[in-house]
Amino acid sequence: MSITDIRDGLEANLETISGLRGYSEIPENPSIPAAVVTLDTIEYDQSFQKGLVLYNFSVTVIVGRFNSRSAQQNLNDYADNTGSNSIKTAIESDKSLGGSAFDVRVTSMTGISNIDLNDGNNYIGMDFSVTCYAN
Repeated sequence: MSITDIRDGLEANLETISGLRGYSEIPENPSIPAAVVTLDTIEYDQSFQKGLVLYNFSVTVIVGRFNSRSAQQNLNDYADNTGSNSIKTAIESDKSLGGSAFDVRVTSMTGISNIDLNDGNNYIGMDFSVTCYAN
């Protein structure tokens, strides 16, 4: 189970949401709406014989221009606990991430904020905390 495989699994699960583009690596110029997976921390040796490692990721969802009312409404759909556009439901749809993890959980959504992609526009987005259990 590699970090690359876990990130690819997260991207694949995110792309089950119609119209959302997932990125397992930080893109230079993302297509919006986008979900970008970044590795935050790794907690090694969670069980004997290196049997469990916790990988903590952030998934940043970017939906549109900051002043767009529809973009803000889209964030509500992505933040829902369930539904066809729910980030939590999509990420947890294949808990093994294509065989690269034992389990995956979306633990929180942490705020809506302005995102600058250095293209002259301000976008609106939010971050989700994701924990993957693997070895």
